[in-house]
This record gives sequence, structure tokens and C-alpha cells, in this order.
Amino acid sequence: MSVSDATAAGRLEARFDAAFVARLALREKQIQQNYRPIISIHKWFARRPGSVFRSLLISEFGEGELSEEYTRPQDVPGVIADPFMGGGTTVFEAARMGLSVVGSDVNPMAYWTVRQAVAPIDLERFSVEAKRVVSDIHDQVSELYETQCAGCAGVAEVKYFHHVKTCGCPQCGREVELFPGLRLAEAVRHTHEVYHCPNCNVLREIENSGESRTCPECDYDLKTRPATRGTATCGNCDHRFKFSVQLESPPRHRLFGIEYHCAACYPTTKGRQFKTPDSADHDRLERASSLLREMRETLLIPEGEIPDGDETGRLHRWGYSRWRELFNDRQLLGLGLLMNRIEKVESDESRYALATVFSDFLRYQNLLCRYDTYALKCQDIFSVHGFPVGLIACENNILGIPGVGSGAFVHFVEKYKKAKQYAQHPHETVYNGKKKSVIPMEGESIEAPLVDREPQGRPQAAWLASNPSQDLALRAESLDGVFTDPPYFANVQYAELMDFCYVWLRKFMRGRSQFEPSSTCTDHDLTGNVTKKRGLQEFASGLSSVFQRMSFALKPAAPLVFTYHHNDSEAYAPLVVAILDAGLTCTSVLPAPGEMSASLHIAGTKSSILDSVFVCRKADHQTHAGEPFADVARLVEEDVVSMQRAGYQPTGGDRDCLTAGHIAGSVVRDLVHEWNADQIMEDRFELAKDRLVKARTVVESA
Repeated sequence: MSVSDATAAGRLEARFDAAFVARLALREKQIQQNYRPIISIHKWFARRPGSVFRSLLISEFGEGELSEEYTRPQDVPGVIADPFMGGGTTVFEAARMGLSVVGSDVNPMAYWTVRQAVAPIDLERFSVEAKRVVSDIHDQVSELYETQCAGCAGVAEVKYFHHVKTCGCPQCGREVELFPGLRLAEAVRHTHEVYHCPNCNVLREIENSGESRTCPECDYDLKTRPATRGTATCGNCDHRFKFSVQLESPPRHRLFGIEYHCAACYPTTKGRQFKTPDSADHDRLERASSLLREMRETLLIPEGEIPDGDETGRLHRWGYSRWRELFNDRQLLGLGLLMNRIEKVESDESRYALATVFSDFLRYQNLLCRYDTYALKCQDIFSVHGFPVGLIACENNILGIPGVGSGAFVHFVEKYKKAKQYAQHPHETVYNGKKKSVIPMEGESIEAPLVDREPQGRPQAAWLASNPSQDLALRAESLDGVFTDPPYFANVQYAELMDFCYVWLRKFMRGRSQFEPSSTCTDHDLTGNVTKKRGLQEFASGLSSVFQRMSFALKPAAPLVFTYHHNDSEAYAPLVVAILDAGLTCTSVLPAPGEMSASLHIAGTKSSILDSVFVCRKADHQTHAGEPFADVARLVEEDVVSMQRAGYQPTGGDRDCLTAGHIAGSVVRDLVHEWNADQIMEDRFELAKDRLVKARTVVESA
């Protein structure tokens, strides 16, 4: 069947198997990087499961039953667009199936992440260049990441340095260490609990027995919490004071602990290797500061200010005003030297790839990283999708130890290679009962030639842009489909967070137009933002302009498909406005898992892990009569049954989101014949909102 025949038939609505897709997506979201290694190209947020979008595309364009087609290699001619490509899920899944793709995002970090995933690369050459870079930087900085083994007194490599924030006591002026607790490691993956005794100023390893935790030398109570709820006690004069106020400069840090790896001792050592820093360790930190002062003018270190924002406001309250202040001198020295060396790589694609590795591994190379006392490893700065400022900082080894630890440059090089190997040779992971099978998708590839204008269906090509999608120069009736995951209005401020990486990557990309702005934040962002004074009507206006541009470019019967979920019914009003302004109607609303229930920002909340998948087509090509509002409850129950068949029991939050999605779809169908897109936005928005309220009343009284 041709693409045009498939879209005319509206196959997606009839062929999408919600239970089959949910089984795939629920497994994928548990360990997403194993099912879709391509996401390891670079950090992005809230990626939807690739299995969901592959299923949507196959349902629309494939042959036979979805469950049979899913694990068969696909080769579909046509052009698919994603106007909010973010981390690139639609682009990757469409390119795999042989489709040409148009992907756009206002965030240059999203553009660059997707570009690097799609751009062809010689992996052998990349590996050679990466080894050269690591070798050269190792010669320059390795001594700064060494320590004396506490066992054999030989030279060992440091995995992590542990620093505590300090401030001056307002009464006596002595430096106060802001320990929120004194335990550094739990006795789970280590033989003992490891505590810092502030009285002795050493690390103590304590047997995990009983409730008592006192220093064996001085009897200091190691369960003491010197700094809690923004208040600290001075160990010199016992003055208790507030330290969590607006600071004028960043807090200071003191090195108090080291976890290391001694190649000679580790094979016979039980647990991990910890030590109290000695004078040589402190001297190395001072040497790094001295070298940084000497070389500062030659290093490509960003000097830009941290802009105001909903997320960055926390950094300002802690006294951070420039991005470089989030790193200590040893980190700045190593990063600057590494950046300079990567710049010398001659091959464009290898240099771009190493720059991307650099940008990504910054997440584990800063003073906002914390140490997981249970897993005994460094935590990503974005592990909670924000800028948390902890009182204990974990400094990672910049190059890392091959095969030991995580979060260092050598680990990220390997991660990047695996991502690109998957891009060149994708596979699917499926289960038959408990038996797992990895099925190669012979002939599929995420990599595709990059072009600078809208491609044809054949030969396959990818046009990726860092622009507002409403400005894309698309041909009329040229797209075979639009599949996207738009912003959810009040979601994470991705642009503010990604500026952390962008200001460094921008140094590599001088001269590229996508990296001219000093920040990834723009007036075209569609997320709600208090600082930028963006509310629901601004969101509706922006979404409407994008949908109108996509509708103009859609072939007559082609679908516009997008995922969405939100707990607030009012947040669906912008969807109703955007769909109707674009001359579309909603032909179906389908359920699909989009999140992982254990994720840090969902676990323990009433949030839903289920998305509503809106399928829309041009209204003048539809004869489908929408269900009355009273049928919404039945549709939600059908969705719930589908999820139960997949082994997932929807929560109350899931039901609320599914209900809101079906109500929004019904409102679109209810308003389609009376909609006037020429009315002012305020009136259109209020009409949509009022009709949503009316529909919910009908549903709740049914």
C-alpha cells in the first residue's frame, strides 16, 4: 500500500493496538537506554518511548497486524515532520523506517542532539581520535587525579573527591562546614558505613550494627546533623545561624574525603576504597588552581552570566552569577584543556562527536553533582530535572578509569559509540514470556544524509532546523504525516537547564548560526514560565501557529499525531484552539505509556504515566461523527482495560488524564463546524475553555 493510500484509509485509528504498544513501552521506559541506545547521544528530558512512535508509524503506513509488523524491517517512502523534535524520538523512528524527515526545535541543543544522532560518522576514525585526545590530556592532568593508597602506599587513581560547602560564622568569623549529615557511604555496597568525624577531621569506617554511631577515637556522635533546614551551628562558639539566605557570592568548599581505585590492592580488597585527604591531596588542588591562573587566557572557558529564570533563580539565591562558578579550579583546568584539544581534531564529524561527548559529560563534572551514598556513585546534575544545590559536592575524575566508575570522559566516549552503533544497526528487544530476544532490523538505519531544505520521499534525507517551526519553508500538501510530542505547558524548563551544556558547546561551534544566541531560552519557547510571563493563552497562540503551518503542509488525508498529558483540564484548551485553528478535527484519542512510574518527578505523586495520543486530520476530509460527551466514560474504561491487558493497573491520576484527553477530543469534534479562527485569541481560548468545562460536567454527571 502506498503512503497516500494508507493515510486516506485512516489506518492508524483502526490498527493501533493499545495493549500491545503498552507492553512494549512499559518495558522500554524501565531501562530506556538499553532498548533505544540512541538516546545516549546526549541528555534530553522526558523522551517518549521509541516503541510508541514506531507503533504509530507502522499503524499508519505498514502492512498487516501491528504485532506482526513491529519486528519486521520497514522501508516506507514519504516525508514525516516533527515540529517539536526535542530529543528526536519521531525523527529516529521515522528515519529507521526509510522515511525522509523534517525535524525542528527552537532549542539549539535539541537540534544538535538530533543532528549528531542522524549524521553519518566513521566510528573507527572517531575511536582513534578519542584515544588520542584522552592520551594527550592524561599526560597533562593525570597527576592531579592521583592519591596515595592507604593500603600499599602506592600511587592510586581517584574516582571521586568529596567537598563540603562552608561559610563564615557571623559571630566569631570561623569557617563552618555545612554537613547535612556525616555519613558518606552506607554498608550495602561497602563493608562498613563510612562517616566523616568533624572533631577528628577524618573518615571513619563503622560496623553496621546497632543504633549507636560514635567516633571510635573521640566519641563524637556521628548521627549529628550540623546543618539542617538552612541553619548551621558553629563548632567554635556554638552560635546557631541561618545560612540559606540570598548570598552575594558562591559558597566555598573544603575537600574532606576521597574514594579511589588502587590497581594493586583493589583485587583483594572487600568493598570500596575510601581515605581522608592528606596534605599531598590538598596540594594537588592548590596546584590545579595555580595552573588555571597561569593558563586561563588560553582556555576556552565560558564567562557568560547565568540568566534569570524559573530554574536558574535557585542558583542566583546561592550566589552563583556565572556558569563557570559551578565548577572548581581543577574542573575548569581539565575541561579547558580538554576543550582546547578537541578543537584540534581535524575530521569535522569526529570533532563534532567529541564536542557532543564533552557537552554531555559536563553533567557529571560540576559542583552541583552529589554522591549517592547507597549506590556509591556520582549523581547527574539533572537527576531531579532542576538545579539542586547540595551541601556536599562530588567531584568526578575528569578522564575517568576505564572499566571503573561512571560519568567521566572515557565512559561517555564508549556510551556515544554504542549509541551510534545502534543508529547504524538498530534492533528491537521483545519478550516471549520471560524470554528476551534481540532482533536486528536488517536494512534499517537512523543515519541519513543531511540537507538544508524540505526533502522528497526518495532519496531519503533529513532536514533538521533550529528554528520556530511556524517559520519552516514547507511546500503545500507535501507531508505524509506529522508526529510529535509538544511541550506540556507547565513542564520542566528545558531551555534553562540545557544552557548549562550550551554555553560550553557554543565555544566549539563559533560561526554556526544555530549557536549565535547566548542562551537557548527564546520568546518562542512554549512552556509556561513565570519569569517570562508566559501563560496558557501565549501557549495556545504559539501552538496554534505551529499546527497551522503543519496543516498547510499536510497532504489532504495525512494525520497530525501528538502525545499529551496534563492533570489540569484547563491546560487542554490550547490543544482545542490549535487543532481547530489548523482546520483539523480529532479522529481518535489513544492511550500509551509515556513516563516511568519510578521516575523521580512522578514517584509518589498523583501524576499520570499515560499519554493521550491525539490523531487529527483535516476536517473537510472527515465524515466521522464524534462521540457525545456522555460516551467519554466508556472510552476511558476501554483504555483502562487495554492497559490492564498489558499488565498495568492505571492509577486515579492516569484515569484523570485519560478522561481529560477524551474530553478534549470530543470538544474538538463538537466545535469543528462552528469554529471561527478569525476571532481574537482571548475569545477563542475562552470558548474552548468553557466547552471543556461543560463537557466535564456532562461526563461527571453521566
